[in-house]
Amino acid sequence: MNIEVLKSGSTIGRRQILGVALYDDFTAANLAPLPSSIAALVSMHIPRENFKAKKGKTLVVPLADGDIMCVVLAGLGSRDEVRADDHRLAAYHIVRAAAERGASSVSIAMPEASEYQVSRAVGEAAALARYRFKKYQSPDDEDRFAAPENVALLDGNERALADGFTIGSCQCYARDLANEPGNVINPEVLEKIARDLALESGLKISVIDHEQLASRGMNALLAVGKGSAVPPRLIHLEYAPESPVASAALVGKGITFDSGGLDIKPSEAMLTMKGDKTGACVVMGAVKAAAALRLPVRIHAIIGAAENMPGGSAYRPDDVIKAYNGKTIEVNNTDAEGRLTLADALAYACEQKPDFVIDIATLTGACAVALGDTTAGLFTNDDGFAGDFLAAAATSGERFWKLPMDDENLRRKIKSSVADLINSAGRYGGAITAAMFLENFVEKGRPWIHLDIAAADFVKEPYSYYVKGATAYGMRAITSYLISRANGDIGRGL
Repeated sequence: MNIEVLKSGSTIGRRQILGVALYDDFTAANLAPLPSSIAALVSMHIPRENFKAKKGKTLVVPLADGDIMCVVLAGLGSRDEVRADDHRLAAYHIVRAAAERGASSVSIAMPEASEYQVSRAVGEAAALARYRFKKYQSPDDEDRFAAPENVALLDGNERALADGFTIGSCQCYARDLANEPGNVINPEVLEKIARDLALESGLKISVIDHEQLASRGMNALLAVGKGSAVPPRLIHLEYAPESPVASAALVGKGITFDSGGLDIKPSEAMLTMKGDKTGACVVMGAVKAAAALRLPVRIHAIIGAAENMPGGSAYRPDDVIKAYNGKTIEVNNTDAEGRLTLADALAYACEQKPDFVIDIATLTGACAVALGDTTAGLFTNDDGFAGDFLAAAATSGERFWKLPMDDENLRRKIKSSVADLINSAGRYGGAITAAMFLENFVEKGRPWIHLDIAAADFVKEPYSYYVKGATAYGMRAITSYLISRANGDIGRGL
């Protein structure tokens, strides 16, 4: 796909779809980027359709003017309240309208397009608007959808537009992986995909197979995968730029399918469990984006890959497991497997001596109950780190809410009477106690954030710029934080 910036003073041309984003106090002058004859026609339609340019609202005006198919007006809402995500949503609606009509070219006029964050949001939207997961569906002769080949932005920031398209494309890469079913991607296949990514992006890769997991004492990850015919493994991708300004460890939960193990899930709860690898997919998308953007941040992308199945050799309730860092864990719920997988992966990540650690996982239903399906949970041992991450995430449009880690009554619930820890402390405060469990596997003094994206990882009904299916939620936020570290923006705003 070609993305380009149209120079100041030009109109948005005569591409097949012409898009204009408008504040709710717009006047006829705001239609000036359109050819004058088309602007006049559009001005007539606006009162007829009672279009108010509210946030998320669109008006499509069909045309019979040569190659131009239609004009799309996209509302931004109040200029006093607009955020980068509102620009992202408006651009998404414009490019999506082009894709749904099979248009090959679209141009966009967007207020404040020269600002980095606005142009980046447009670039991300251009990639997100092209997304569908139709791999396993037969062709439909009535389906006109086609990803536009050319997107242009009037008065945009060229670098930011390109950066945004890279980030959005990497999120779509992660969504593709997360959407693949468990019979297509298992731990062995995920390793192959990681090797392909390493070759494509110039990354280093090492894999610790199940025999090495045993010899190294990574018994928590090993236990989770014991019930599957496909053994677990730990995948380590490394992006190593010259003269890095910081080093990061990104840790992703890679459960390629979660049956619940011997504590088996009911059938309806097993649906969408192909997405229990989303954390791993996000981490792969983020390291892919960092390499493509050539960020001066060294990244260790670490994935604990396993399939949680109830086979004859599956781990059991009442088992006691000694994890990689020496902590012992009493198992009281085999469906609380993600934290076991992350336990060994986090301890291994800390051995790489990164400046900070971020793990991301579809970890707890309790987080979904607390925050719903459009906000994810954030937990941390370093409030300053969390504040910087949340500032970066705000520019990405991905919502996170910081939950407390200081409740000693809850912390006591993860203590076991027969081991150091118990792997599930029950329903109440479940997202917090899961994070408290994970903290035991993070080296003391190592800045750490845990992101629980349960429910936000999967869309059942389309909303905003997401279609039904995997979202790869958190990938833009993590990448935004890496960019802020690369640019030295930490601690002084973005």
